[in-house]
Amino acid sequence: MSEQESSAERFTPAGMLQTACEIGTAKAHMSFRKLLVLSVLAGIYIGMGGLFSSIAATGASGIWPYGMTKLVQGLVFSTGLILVVVGGAELFTGNSLMIIALAQKKISLMSLLRNWGLVYVGNFIGSFLLALAVVASKVYHAGDGLLGSQMLTIANAKSVYGFGQAVMLGLLCNVLVCLAVWLTYGARSLTDKVLAIVFPISLFVAAGFEHSVANMYLIPAGILLKIFDPAFTASLGIDLSNLTWQSLLVGNLLPVTLGNILGGSFLVGLMYHFAYQKAH
Repeated sequence: MSEQESSAERFTPAGMLQTACEIGTAKAHMSFRKLLVLSVLAGIYIGMGGLFSSIAATGASGIWPYGMTKLVQGLVFSTGLILVVVGGAELFTGNSLMIIALAQKKISLMSLLRNWGLVYVGNFIGSFLLALAVVASKVYHAGDGLLGSQMLTIANAKSVYGFGQAVMLGLLCNVLVCLAVWLTYGARSLTDKVLAIVFPISLFVAAGFEHSVANMYLIPAGILLKIFDPAFTASLGIDLSNLTWQSLLVGNLLPVTLGNILGGSFLVGLMYHFAYQKAH
């Protein structure tokens, strides 16, 4: 095979599978310090996407059609994953594709779980710190308090899912997130990567699917606002009895994380592995 043909092969699904394997292998051998720093950054980036999405929806109720509002929310939320992928940060949901390197026996199960565990914790730290900063800045007063109302409404809505529903919403979400990441493996330019990310991510947000790392920002932001500014919260007249740390950890993150793993690892990563892995 000529050098030109070999280069072209990289941008086919079979070549993308090899890229995914190489990237997954590198992630598995990343140092603790680097992994933690990059995962904290990813938590902040995804949280910023969540904040942008909340701002985009602020004041839209009753003015914009529901579908258009969700479309705009999805488009601006894509900023988060663009920052992660182009900026080289470590995101738990996208790292579900490391299952490809495991399936090809390039990494061990323990190295996979080490990455997932550290990245998950780092993502939580970054997302929580951003939520704390946003509430401390009192930016929620924007639009005569409409932004704060939107933040609380979003957080509250995510606190009332049944376990099975949350698992399925998480599964569907990470199918799209991992497809977005998968498509970037076939990108030839920065523009290609951005376009590959925008549409799958916009779809998951518009459809109301659940992303564990986004929820690490969106729900704590609502809880912290409820705790630190009870007067503002009470003035909105919203029933926030379900918005608690328990509902965050047990009612949302646990089932959504499980769904994210199932969707990204098994319905994207392993499917492409079985489809394009060359027989030996």
